[in-house]
Amino acid sequence: MSGDERAERGGASIPLLAVAHGSRDPRSAEAVSALFDRVRALRPELDVRLSYLDHVAPCAEDALDELAAGGAGEVVVLPTLLTAAFHSKVDLPEVLATARERSPWSRVHYADTLGPHPLLSSAVERRLNEVGAHADPDTALVLCSAGSSDAEANAVVARLAEELGERGPWREVVTAYASAVSPSPDEAVTAVRGRGAGRVAVATYLLAPGFFADRIHDRSMAAGATVVSPALGDSPELARIVLERYDATVSARHAVV
Repeated sequence: MSGDERAERGGASIPLLAVAHGSRDPRSAEAVSALFDRVRALRPELDVRLSYLDHVAPCAEDALDELAAGGAGEVVVLPTLLTAAFHSKVDLPEVLATARERSPWSRVHYADTLGPHPLLSSAVERRLNEVGAHADPDTALVLCSAGSSDAEANAVVARLAEELGERGPWREVVTAYASAVSPSPDEAVTAVRGRGAGRVAVATYLLAPGFFADRIHDRSMAAGATVVSPALGDSPELARIVLERYDATVSARHAVV
């Protein structure tokens, strides 16, 4: 069976290399690893590799070198990020360009980031439900992401907040950011409290636990939040998105570096 024939049957012959942000906090890598264990369980014939941009081994460069040394003629690289910003637009493309210089025979297919995607609103709601938060007219929802200097990335988060507002009868849904831009989690919680919300639920819109997730939790609770959901982590919705991104990239078969 040719490589093209195998690709048409789902691309199982083409490895998937996920590239996550990475964190010094071991909880982050544990959550990301659990997510990709779920992906492997859904698609056991697929060679799924995991790498990181920072703090955790292997780095993306080493993972690509290992795949090339093992004879992989193609690879799908998935930026395991919730929004497209500096890391997916600049950092990772530079890494892939360098990898292609070292292994010019290897074809690299660059997938889209995890977000935006319709399933992410379901993943957010799942985490909120797990901590007892449900949409109701007296509860305000604060959707809190890491924050970015990239306005397009922040706009993606704002659109997700609008979607959540349309899906459930929240009193209101607003965005907040753990860094880079305003409002901060505590500012957002204080604002919706001041507008009369009886309860405030904060959704942690991060892939994994760590420094920013802790900041969101602590500052939100200090400002009077009723409940704060954990990071999305190992959710079935994210695993489905990973495989959708992989399949779409294999079907398109376009190398961008």
